[in-house]
Amino acid sequence: MNNPPNGSTAPPGTVGAPTMPSVPPQMRPPHAQAPEPAAPARGTAWAEGVVRVRAAATTEPGRLRIIGAVLALLVVAFGAVTAWQMTDRSAAADDVLHSSQPLSADAADIYRSLADANTAASSGFLAGGQEPAETRDRYEKDISTAAAKLVTAAANSEPDSPSTAAISKLNKLLPQYKGLIERARANNRQGFPLGGAYLRYANETMQEQMLPAAEDLYKKENERLRSDYDSATPYPWAAIGLGVVALGALAWAQRRNYRRTNRVLNHGLVAATAASTVVLLWLVVGHSVARAGLHESYDHGVRSLNVLHDARIASLKARGNENLTLVSRGAETVEVKGVAKDAFDVDYQNQMKTLATKLGDATKLADDSNGKRPVLAAGDNMRVWRNRHKDAREQDDAGNYQGALDKVIGSAQDKPTRECFDNVDKELQSALTHEQAEFQQAATDGRGAMTGLPVGAAVLAVLGAAGAVLGIGRRLSEYR
Repeated sequence: MNNPPNGSTAPPGTVGAPTMPSVPPQMRPPHAQAPEPAAPARGTAWAEGVVRVRAAATTEPGRLRIIGAVLALLVVAFGAVTAWQMTDRSAAADDVLHSSQPLSADAADIYRSLADANTAASSGFLAGGQEPAETRDRYEKDISTAAAKLVTAAANSEPDSPSTAAISKLNKLLPQYKGLIERARANNRQGFPLGGAYLRYANETMQEQMLPAAEDLYKKENERLRSDYDSATPYPWAAIGLGVVALGALAWAQRRNYRRTNRVLNHGLVAATAASTVVLLWLVVGHSVARAGLHESYDHGVRSLNVLHDARIASLKARGNENLTLVSRGAETVEVKGVAKDAFDVDYQNQMKTLATKLGDATKLADDSNGKRPVLAAGDNMRVWRNRHKDAREQDDAGNYQGALDKVIGSAQDKPTRECFDNVDKELQSALTHEQAEFQQAATDGRGAMTGLPVGAAVLAVLGAAGAVLGIGRRLSEYR
């Protein structure tokens, strides 16, 4: 066969036809290169998770796994929130019983001890150079009590708390007051009139600086007590709400299981429902009982104690002013409706009005005969005190100073006001002891109703979650 001439091309398919040289891809023009397939874009981890959950939810085993996880999470969350809220409330109730109320009572004792020490100092001064040992011992006991209570209050107060300033002020003023009283006694024993001036200055220090600081401490501790009550008594609505949701979800899951399998009970889900129900009932009933006990301890304990403390303080102030009326001998006067009157006697009358009001309030708050009896007895002694005080003032106004002195601090045959004051103070102490016991009982009952609830709720929640997982796992095993 003849070869084609040079420069000619053979028809396609002809044997021996020359082939075109291949061109490497990198040398081809851009429009001649084949496009490479694009890599699929990757989504976020969250989006991929949602896709997987959706894919799983299209199958019954996948749906069961999701239901089991949600049920376990709800039950555990219910138990955790219950344990958290009840731990806080239990701690607050414990503070009411063992911290804030005792400190409030200590603050009231500080005030009472200081006021009584001031009264005892003025009574001893009126007795002359030979101060009765009983009066001196009472003064020393009151000062020691106030100092000891201040140490306790300082130890239980936060460094930057509002109570700290009042405690520091009282610790600074107490030695100064004692020094003034000792100077008054020393001058009185020698018959120097300067003793009366020192006593009035000591009384001024007590009335204008120490007692206001003690009252401020008392109010601060009462505010702390009220705050602890406010933390202990509110219903744990978050836990209750989660419990209702968890029980609703468990009921729905069991109904769903019944409709698909025609089986009435799933033991795991029933156990989870039972555990959650026990926790919810324990939570509602236990906290309701605790709340009732704490409210009772406040209404029939703390409120009565506060009123009785106020009554006792008023009686102490009245007695101190009664004594100072004779010490000052009219040196200090105040104008009342255009008439000059003894300043201490005017204050005595005001304090006796306060005492009468507080005794009336205490009678209304007392919820049993044992609580009312000492308060009524204190009221009877207060009325006798007023009558005897009137007689003493008549003697003093008539110029019979010794007769007035006998009517105030004399012996029993003189029927002095001292006896009435002592009886009022004794009856009020008896009422305070009774109301303190009432508080202790009610607060202890309230605190006890929450005992074990935080731990019990956590344990039952774990068991309930395990039951829910096992119950769903039993259904899953049927697909294997």
